[in-house]
Amino acid sequence: SSLIGYGRGDVRNTVGNIPMEWYQDYPHIGYDLDGKKIFKPIRNKDELDEFLDKMENPDYWRTVHDKTTASDIRLSDEQVDLVHRLQKGQFGDASFNEYEIHSCSSGPIVEKKKILIPFSVSKMVHAIKMGWIKPRKPKETTPQYYDLWAKEDPNAILGRHKMHVPAPKMRLPGHEESYNPPPEYLLTEEERLAWEQQDPEDRKLPFLPQKHSCLRAVPAFSRFIHERFERCLDLYLCPRQRKMRVNVNPEDLIPKLPKPKDLQPFPTTMSLVYRGHTSLVRSISASPTGQWLVSGSDDCTVRFWEVNTGRCLKTLEVGGAVKGVAWNPNPAVCLVAVCFESTVLLLNPALGDRLVVGATDQLITSYEPPEEDKEQAVTWALSEGPEHDKGHRLTLTHPKGVKQVVWHGKGDYLSSVMPDNTSNLQVLIHQVSKRRTQNPFRKNKGLVQCVSFHPLRPYFFVATQRCVRVYNLIKQELTKKLTANCKWISSMAIHPGGDNLICGSYDCRLAWFDLDLSTKPYKMLRHHKKALRGVAYHKHYPLFASGADDGSVIVCHGMVYNDLLQNPLIVPVKVLRGHQITHDLGVLDVTFHPTQPWVFSSGADATIRLFT
Repeated sequence: SSLIGYGRGDVRNTVGNIPMEWYQDYPHIGYDLDGKKIFKPIRNKDELDEFLDKMENPDYWRTVHDKTTASDIRLSDEQVDLVHRLQKGQFGDASFNEYEIHSCSSGPIVEKKKILIPFSVSKMVHAIKMGWIKPRKPKETTPQYYDLWAKEDPNAILGRHKMHVPAPKMRLPGHEESYNPPPEYLLTEEERLAWEQQDPEDRKLPFLPQKHSCLRAVPAFSRFIHERFERCLDLYLCPRQRKMRVNVNPEDLIPKLPKPKDLQPFPTTMSLVYRGHTSLVRSISASPTGQWLVSGSDDCTVRFWEVNTGRCLKTLEVGGAVKGVAWNPNPAVCLVAVCFESTVLLLNPALGDRLVVGATDQLITSYEPPEEDKEQAVTWALSEGPEHDKGHRLTLTHPKGVKQVVWHGKGDYLSSVMPDNTSNLQVLIHQVSKRRTQNPFRKNKGLVQCVSFHPLRPYFFVATQRCVRVYNLIKQELTKKLTANCKWISSMAIHPGGDNLICGSYDCRLAWFDLDLSTKPYKMLRHHKKALRGVAYHKHYPLFASGADDGSVIVCHGMVYNDLLQNPLIVPVKVLRGHQITHDLGVLDVTFHPTQPWVFSSGADATIRLFT
């Protein structure tokens, strides 16, 4: 390496005459005489700093940059004079006489040369004066241009003048391209992941260094077949455009849901089986305290069960197959509504607190309707004699067959459903304390399947085959119409908060509606393989269940948040099995325990099952 004007205190770089680009990725630039690293000085000059230095520094013209030490060196006057003499083609030493002839010995030869040199010069000057020697005149020649990229043939200009411009040479391979590189050239796992995340143009190396034990273990070109195939595609599909299919990982499409064990409690185990009915158990209902359970069956009986023991306390026979039962949700009233054929019975099972039983009887018998209120669509009759002893209190005779009965949350109003397309008398609302019946709808658009009261507000939900209509009972107007996107709605349940609704259908779908969000389902669940018969919400826990003809009850976690900007969280947590499929029917009704995370189900196998 060239060393210019180093003093005793200067550092000498001992790497030799090599390209200094080899050290551009290292913090040092070479080694000194003692073998220690010469670290690069901090040089943050850009073109603007270089220009200002050129304008303001008076010694800029005599400053050179030494690549071997990466430092700027100011040349002295002697060094500047040496550079100027070398640029003019003169000798470096100013005291050197280029015309002096040096000889090892002085003798007669030197004296003869002193005589011969002036003689020959004078002779040539005389010849020029006499015209014997004429000076050469310069030839007038035109400039010639050469085609550097001409073909190499004898007639070409490049071939005649033997000019050759070699092609640029490729960079020599480094240690990282070896089949057995040193360990420091192999990438660690973190460096490999960082290399894969970088863009191809930002990578320092276009490949990953690999280590092989021997040369015969080096694999062949791995993309040979792929590139040959791409080449064939280019040859016969050149006028077309090939679109690469987007490769999507199926696991990325599955939403990230919490694990079921983090969403406990929910029913997991079948604890009790209530046996006693001899035919289909179509409807069940639990008392407000959770101590008793009532069930209605096609064997024309209504049975009352003790929940914790599974013991049947009372059995009442009615005049037809029971289509629906509903326990009054008011704990201060002990009444059970039972519908069969065209009759709705209000029963007092006389279970539980005797004060509540007596207060209920007194409430029913104390009211005497006036004469003008007796002409109604439904006939009210107060039970007496043997029927009163069995528990019958009021009998409501309807003009057509009743399919469903449902109570209002306060326990005074009762609604009954008589599905019939030919009549406008499909939904009736009864007030028990005044024994009064009213028809809230002049026209019913479609065949009514089921109805439900809003748990907090004066809203009334009416479900037909394809949609659910929400009515405001105070304003007496239609508030909202929900489209279920299913063929035939079978059941319906309202969330205790009142802002969400689920509908089961005979085409194996369960639709969750968010009333504040849209009139279309927020989510459609297709977990069952056969028709859904019953759906239910829990009053306190974020749970809802659905029963279907496949003999299973599916329990889902349905969390509704107070923040309106956060959507409900719906997670299936458990599939409960136990019912036997009978006559192609499975689970006919489901209901939750009012206080515990338990669920009851009734099936076509004439049993009622409790899952805890």
